[in-house]
Amino acid sequence: MMRDGYVARWRGREYEASPDGDNMRLYQPGPGDDFEQVRPGRFVRVLPVAELEDVAYVRTTCTWKGEPFIVLAEHDTWLRVEYTGGRWPVAQSLGLEEFDFGVYQGWAPANEVTDLREHRV
Repeated sequence: MMRDGYVARWRGREYEASPDGDNMRLYQPGPGDDFEQVRPGRFVRVLPVAELEDVAYVRTTCTWKGEPFIVLAEHDTWLRVEYTGGRWPVAQSLGLEEFDFGVYQGWAPANEVTDLREHRV
């Protein structure tokens, strides 16, 4: 599983999370512990940040064709990657799309990606 986003630890368990002012929204795929369903397979509970054991931002990085990337998503045998090398000619030579000014993304075959690592910030 490739992760790119907030996680929070509460009662010894780690949850996908998102900040909400002084609170944090915790998500899980099923009901329990006063989580409310927001859509099928998605339940949320809002807690004050002070009640959490830990909050971090998790990002998955990799190397593709010798260049550094962040992994944004995965679909079947492909990874959605964002180039972090900062060199336009390289991004262009890799056939990446300019997602925003200076931000280049594309789909990479998962079997061509190396050095997959998860970083906690």
